[in-house]
Amino acid sequence: MSKQHPITISSWTLGDQCRFEERVKAAKEAGYEGIGLRAETYVDALNEGLKDEDILAILKKYDMKVTEVEYIVQWAEEHRSYEQKYKEQMCFHMCDLFDVQHINCGLMENYSVEYTAQKLKELCQRAGAYIIGVEPMPYSGIPDLDKAYKVVMASGCDNAMIILDTWHWVRANQPYDILTKEMAKKVVSIQINDAYERPYADSILRDESMHDRLAPGTGAKDTAGFIRMIREAGVSPRAVGVEVISDAILAKGVKEAAVYTHENTVNVLKETWPELLED
Repeated sequence: MSKQHPITISSWTLGDQCRFEERVKAAKEAGYEGIGLRAETYVDALNEGLKDEDILAILKKYDMKVTEVEYIVQWAEEHRSYEQKYKEQMCFHMCDLFDVQHINCGLMENYSVEYTAQKLKELCQRAGAYIIGVEPMPYSGIPDLDKAYKVVMASGCDNAMIILDTWHWVRANQPYDILTKEMAKKVVSIQINDAYERPYADSILRDESMHDRLAPGTGAKDTAGFIRMIREAGVSPRAVGVEVISDAILAKGVKEAAVYTHENTVNVLKETWPELLED
């Protein structure tokens, strides 16, 4: 399996109701090389009574790593809440603790490219050496690759980059021929999954995103085509996140969700980018 591009089970794929060791154990036994953690799931681990050294010990016990940290939001607000400021600092701490170099970030609020770029620049300055990965989402203030790339480039920051997700890509109705090699230089990592042919209504599209995604290669939206686009554009993802947010899949159990999503991920990667499973 890949060490340069670890196959990572994203935090939401295993939900927010399992204990930390259960999460790590399920991911390891399914074949994943890394786990993703949101600030909330890290705090949940602390709330179990675990300290940082306990968390690191559990990861070592299962020979696992945290390879994806998320999720900074509301970073373009003029007056940010203390909760969001603290969450941002928590993500920085997690990067330091787990030796992760990038943070997944989203922005629901819609502002101009110029204003958003300035706020991204400020966030990147606070992040220091860490990479800020902006994730375009069709129901957000950065709905697609076009605006994400414009914002990232206008920020003028080397550590401003982009994270691309299959579900968000197809639900934004983007074709697979618009990611140029120049744009690809700004893609830090990817998340893969699949979707039904017909989307939810626009007013509740986010509900589909947060409850009803499909495992890679099991839907109608050509996960293989998305991965080929990423590969052919020259992206070298720091993590291949498997973000399958699905109530139905998770209802079968944490262990079962990990196995099912990993098996389908491997099937797609064998077809489209087998080197990711070997390097």
